[in-house]
Amino acid sequence: MHSSQTLGALLLLSTTLRAAELTLGTPFADHMVLQRGKTVPVWGWANPGEKISVEFAGSTQSGTAAPDGSWRVALPPMEPSAEPRILSVKSADSQERALKVQDVLVGEVWLGSGQSNMAMTVHGALNPDQEAANSNLPLIRVFTENSKAIASPQKTGSGAWVVCSPETAPRFSATLYFFGREIHRQLQIPVGLINSSVGGTPIESWIPREAQLQHPSLAESSKATTAEFQGYDFKKAGESYQKMLAAWEDRVKSAKAAGKPAPQKPKDPADQHRRRGDLGWLFNGKINPLVPYALRGMLWYQGEANAHPGKGALYAHQLPLLVTEWRKLWNEELPFAWVQLPNFDRGEDWCLVREAALKSLSLPKTGMAITIDIGNPKNIHPENKQEVGRRLSLWALADVYGQKLDSSSGPVPVRHSVQGSEFHVSFSHADQGLKSAPPSVAGFLLAGADRVWKPAKAKIVGDSIVASSPEVPVPLALRYSWAGVPDGNLTNGVGLPASPFRTDTWPVAELAASKP
Repeated sequence: MHSSQTLGALLLLSTTLRAAELTLGTPFADHMVLQRGKTVPVWGWANPGEKISVEFAGSTQSGTAAPDGSWRVALPPMEPSAEPRILSVKSADSQERALKVQDVLVGEVWLGSGQSNMAMTVHGALNPDQEAANSNLPLIRVFTENSKAIASPQKTGSGAWVVCSPETAPRFSATLYFFGREIHRQLQIPVGLINSSVGGTPIESWIPREAQLQHPSLAESSKATTAEFQGYDFKKAGESYQKMLAAWEDRVKSAKAAGKPAPQKPKDPADQHRRRGDLGWLFNGKINPLVPYALRGMLWYQGEANAHPGKGALYAHQLPLLVTEWRKLWNEELPFAWVQLPNFDRGEDWCLVREAALKSLSLPKTGMAITIDIGNPKNIHPENKQEVGRRLSLWALADVYGQKLDSSSGPVPVRHSVQGSEFHVSFSHADQGLKSAPPSVAGFLLAGADRVWKPAKAKIVGDSIVASSPEVPVPLALRYSWAGVPDGNLTNGVGLPASPFRTDTWPVAELAASKP
């Protein structure tokens, strides 16, 4: 190659390199909230070797873009601030290469994820018009992650921060908004909420793929999930959906002629298949781009899509794996809470997913909103998200923020023993004493060596329940509210319900075989 050609090629290469856009990571956008009291990573992309400075709240931090163009700096811990400020990103190479993020606040930031009950908006919750009218709360901001499921982990995603107002609040995640509203009311500082959720999706889509394949209790089922995904027949599914649509249209005509409400349009199974993707695909598209945005903690509302025959028992491994894997990525043992499935009947696997949520509380810095009393037995999407958000906030205010509350959770079993013909269970969170609705404590069952469940008479003794049955003289196991829609009525003195539980580990088939 002639020297002139070599020089031309180098100039072209240089121009190509210089054309790289100066960008910020997905969550860094106008109206955002930065986490107070922690080092705040700020990251993006530029030309390899380009020197970048980030200025905010009187602090300037500098860094150099790596060979792949990525750069990252860390802002020092900050006090909360409701003052709208500008975050500036500048290149040392050119004054023209600069970015400004407007209206930036400092406060508390929480990530919420899961399926449709996390995605469900304020518009679909109780009293939507009243909630909208009362939502002039500009210090609450919500970022909704809009990316889709994808095969490989992504560095960037899609979304925008939106200031809370009567016009915008109806589109917010109801659970997240009502949680954040309580945090804002109590702390009186800005609150940022990141919503990354997709309806109808199983937990397998939200956990990194390799973590599931390497887990001894999940490897087999994970391989089966991948095989099912790869073998999906889109043509057959499309033909089936067209038949469902035709039948639905006939029902609509009949309903209209009879003056009745139109039936709900059937969902496209192929669309559901694409939305959830294979193992970890939603994690790749909707969680990985958010790492390592500084957070106070995480909230999870999911499980409905895993409460199916043969799948419920796996949740006891999947939920802890999700928590530990997400914490690894943020390199911090972030507080993490979830919503336990409410009163809705989908068989024993629904109970197993509930049980997994309870048992996962053995992980440090975790919490759970017990919702066994506020669901809708006829609707898998209960409307009372106000109370769901409030109960999550009780955990956060008490355990994360150190406030003294009357109670932060409903009663949770901690110890049990058999004393003669009586079964004793003690509870934590029995604040202001255990209570029950009259005429007596309900929802307890006992079984002996024959594993046949019988109704138990239960009485409250301090922070314990003592259960017995003349039909079970030598009890071995106890269950409470072990049903989709149970009749248990145990609460603490503040009115928060006790979690469903069982003390045995007998196979599900045996649990289902002997109803009282």
